[in-house]
Amino acid sequence: MGLGRFGGGIGVSRWLLDQGANVLLTDLASEEELAPQLELLGTHSKLHCMFGEHRIDDFLNADLVIANPAVPQPWNNIFLKAAWDNGVRVATEIELVTQRLGRKQVVGVTGTSGKSTTASMIHAALQASGVPSHLGGNIGGSLLNSINDIHKDDVVVLELSSAMLWWLERAGGWSPHVAVLTNIEENHIDWHESFEEYSRCKQLIFVNQTETDTALTQDLESTFAGLSVLGKHNERNAAIAFLAANEMGADATKARVGIQKFQGLPHRLQCIGDGYYNDSKSTTPLATKLAIDAFDNPSKVHLIVGGYDKKVDLSLLAKQSARVRSMYTIGETGQEIATLAQENVHVCETIERAVQTAINFLEDDEVLLLSPGCASWDQFENYEKRGERFSELVR
Repeated sequence: MGLGRFGGGIGVSRWLLDQGANVLLTDLASEEELAPQLELLGTHSKLHCMFGEHRIDDFLNADLVIANPAVPQPWNNIFLKAAWDNGVRVATEIELVTQRLGRKQVVGVTGTSGKSTTASMIHAALQASGVPSHLGGNIGGSLLNSINDIHKDDVVVLELSSAMLWWLERAGGWSPHVAVLTNIEENHIDWHESFEEYSRCKQLIFVNQTETDTALTQDLESTFAGLSVLGKHNERNAAIAFLAANEMGADATKARVGIQKFQGLPHRLQCIGDGYYNDSKSTTPLATKLAIDAFDNPSKVHLIVGGYDKKVDLSLLAKQSARVRSMYTIGETGQEIATLAQENVHVCETIERAVQTAINFLEDDEVLLLSPGCASWDQFENYEKRGERFSELVR
């Protein structure tokens, strides 16, 4: 249910086909909209597709339903409820992965911001130490198709979203041997219905740990010298990644070097030219604040914000207008942010107009930063497409 655009649906479909299953792929998107993903998946005699709609009968008559974690409020979804009411098992790709791993070999990372970077830093630290490591989960793709290549002494680093943790709880509960929580700020209220439920799901990463496991939370005062990536927030990410890697047997000296050499991930404060930064992965107001904090002089930053409304409080995002040289708003939330900010704001609606307007005001020693603080789905397929468009415009 829901092929998705980040590889998990492709991976689990391919894996199920390899096991000999008859797979019905059902997605509300059209075949044309999913064309790139379908090309990657390929054709198979046991693969059947239903595009543009879901059918109740398909959910009633399945032996197993694999739901995409992105499907919002699954407890209210009529198709999933029909499956549950009819005794059909409903699972997720991440449940199938965790069932096939030894819990003691897994580091799990969650948090509102920084989880992809932290998971990647842990992976880099382990690799630098010569510890076989595999990176998967919410960061993209699926480990199912390489599960036979993961040995029992290897370490698996899983980035886990709040939705994934909700599903793992429903499956009976699961926690990794080393659990890392970066932070919790308001996000994904559209999925969870309340901040309290979102926060509860984030903390599920610890619930099924035992006294022999390790739980790590981020220290706001932590530092980490010599990083290749910008920002105090990345020092905090590096510090907790260092501790997690050490818990899994990394050599402290080699792990530190591995983290220091980590070059960062695309769309996360990525320098795309002299004075131009792509932080399209910023989908919360806190992430935007942290991005601005990374610069020595925020008053020289021209900031592009706005996008899809996830029903979170945008006042923190609007407050950043007082710190930066100028703010340019785009998308569905653009007018609301501008109204909350009241001054020092240009309502641009589109990223094209925002970039052109900002460049007209940009001086030699100033910076143009795309750090939207909102999701991309009102104008872009995903945050990657938004970041790529920004980079194209800058170039």
